[in-house]
Amino acid sequence: MTPAADTQPTDAAKAARLFHALSDETRVAAMQMLRNGERCVCELQDELGAAQSRLSFHLRVLKDAGLVTDRRDGRWAYYSISPDALQVAHDVVRDLATPPARRGLKVVGGCCG
Repeated sequence: MTPAADTQPTDAAKAARLFHALSDETRVAAMQMLRNGERCVCELQDELGAAQSRLSFHLRVLKDAGLVTDRRDGRWAYYSISPDALQVAHDVVRDLATPPARRGLKVVGGCCG
């Protein structure tokens, strides 16, 4: 990810999708379960106590944000964390937390002249 001043709108949109996906307690709990490796959707459903339709919605949000991948094996779906997804989120947070002067950017002028 490039420094915040150089971020393109598509990068901002991707960052927004990532953080939206991580802004829900159920989705964060699912991600915590997946950090130890691939899990069957039935395991996620049992441990999260979520109805199938509700869990499907949350997993779709995580998948659309690029945070998880899925694979089918017969009638079962297995989910895992996408290898680079959390690195992107980390890079966005690091860029937001780094003052412009530290990124080699020149701070010009003050607010409103």
